[in-house]
Amino acid sequence: MRVYLASDHAGYELKVHLANYLAKHGYEVVDVGPARFDPDDDYPAYCLHAGARVVADPGSLGVVIGGSGNGEQIAANKVVGVRAALAWNVETATLARQHNDANIVAIGARQHTLDEATRIVEAFLAAPFSNVERHSRRIAQVAEYERSRALPALPLPAGSTQAAR
Repeated sequence: MRVYLASDHAGYELKVHLANYLAKHGYEVVDVGPARFDPDDDYPAYCLHAGARVVADPGSLGVVIGGSGNGEQIAANKVVGVRAALAWNVETATLARQHNDANIVAIGARQHTLDEATRIVEAFLAAPFSNVERHSRRIAQVAEYERSRALPALPLPAGSTQAAR
């Protein structure tokens, strides 16, 4: 499996660690950047490029890394077709794949040890999408909004006969 990695300065050390670790464990790693540590770099370009590459490469996954992972997740999610999830433990990483068919995981390097972050990424990469109908339906609804930008109708509350305003 091809895995695209991107970070900023706060995630650089973890990105280098993951690139080496994943390559040793049989993954085809593509390091989107940065190529060297720069304490003044900005994450958006790296995360947007990682997202675009994941979308253009079906079957691949991505990992974006920053201090908290929040900005990196937000940036990656701006790419149409990306479903980036911020994972803070093995369970959230696994559920992101199983329930949301997430194709990118965001990690906060300042929030985890190298070993913890590695376990989170391993769980994300190993978990398959469940293909459960309700999860597929929800993903399709988000994808339709992404395509059309038309807000879906709000469901009526149980027992209601009036349309939402």
